[in-house]
This record gives sequence, structure tokens and C-alpha cells, in this order.
Amino acid sequence: MRAEPLVVLPGFMADARLFWHQIISFSPSRPVHVASLARGGTIEDMAEEVLADAPPHFAAIGHSLGALVAMEILRRAPDRVSRIALADVSALPETPQVSALREPRIARARAGKLTEAMLEEIPPEALAPGPEQTAVLAMMIEMAEDLGGEVFQRQSRALMRRPDQQRALRNTKVRALLLCGEHDTICPPRRHEFLAELMPHASFRMIRDAGHLSPLEQPERVTQALREWLDAPLLLK
Repeated sequence: MRAEPLVVLPGFMADARLFWHQIISFSPSRPVHVASLARGGTIEDMAEEVLADAPPHFAAIGHSLGALVAMEILRRAPDRVSRIALADVSALPETPQVSALREPRIARARAGKLTEAMLEEIPPEALAPGPEQTAVLAMMIEMAEDLGGEVFQRQSRALMRRPDQQRALRNTKVRALLLCGEHDTICPPRRHEFLAELMPHASFRMIRDAGHLSPLEQPERVTQALREWLDAPLLLK
């Protein structure tokens, strides 16, 4: 029997290129559907759009903003999610201090300074040090520029209004995987360890030599962690 479909939810200002290695690796054995989060002004709206296009039953992997949408999907339609993987994310609402920093970034992005805004959103310090960092930042900027300033504004406001998902995660009944780059300063590893402890059937995997963009920084290691998660038996709900 063919494996269950995989729905991939890219992170903030990212597209399928964020998960290029995973898409190539898993496509031969299962259907892979890449969701777009370019529309919708809230996490809830994005979740509804993804559910409308997704297969009836699927495994979900989300990064950053995509992981927040995956959490909302799990809350809204738990019977449709067979397993869930969340990378470089926090389940908590955004603090007023962090939200206040977004308004100047939104203004810069709308004024044609999207690269500047992105480097404030995900600075080099949030990635692993090393010679590969330059190429990772270049890909981050390329994806953001292709999406544009209006999407930056919509996704930023969605992050500002995001709900607290701790209760939904505490009640989950599917196998879960929490992934985090060891150098991620935006959503540090300790937060993921907490989420793994919060969720009944979750495990935590730290990705060495990676930061906030772990699927790009260490694609092989992320793919291996996801492969083990996908190969594990389904849990009876």
C-alpha cells in the first residue's frame, strides 16, 4: 500500500525551495503536496486554505510559520492528520515587544527594502556559522523577493495575531516530531524540548550545525530525521 501523502508547509517568506531535499527524497515513495501560505491574513485563514486543497488524510511537516499553520490544522481537523512534524517554531502567542518590532519591518518591506527587513527578521546570527551561511541567506532573500512585500505584510500580521496552541498540542493523539537547529536563536532548542514534553507522543531531534533555517542548512540530516518519523508505525487514535 502506498504511504500516506505528505503536506509540506514552508516557513515565513519561504516556498518549496526550503524543503527541496525532502521533496526530492520522499516524492518517489509518497505523494508530496506543497502548500502555499501567500494568501490569508491569519493563521486560521491559512489553515482553512491548506485544508481545502489537502488530501483527505495526510502527514504534515511545517517550518516556522508553516508549523504554526500545521498546529492550527491539527486543532481544527485532527482526524485528517496522521502524524505531524514541527520545525523551528514556538507554540506561544507573540509578545507585544516582538510584535512592536514588526511594524517598522513591514514599512521597509512595503517601501522596497525587503532584503533589509528579512535580515532583521532572520539575521545571520540565527543561522549556523560557517561558509554555507552565505548561500543559505541568499536563498532566503531570493524566496522572499519572489513572494514580495505584500506577502511579507500579511504573514507578519498573521504572526502578530497567532493563537496559543499549547492546549491543542497537549491533546494531540498522533506521532509528532520536533526539529530545531542547535544555533536557532529565534526559536531555541529548549522551546522544542518543552513542546516534545507537552505532546503525548512526541520526540525531539536537535539538528547539529544548523540554525533557524535547518531544512536548508542541513538538508540531509533533516531528511533522515523525517524519514525515521515517517517510517515509524501509525498510532491508533
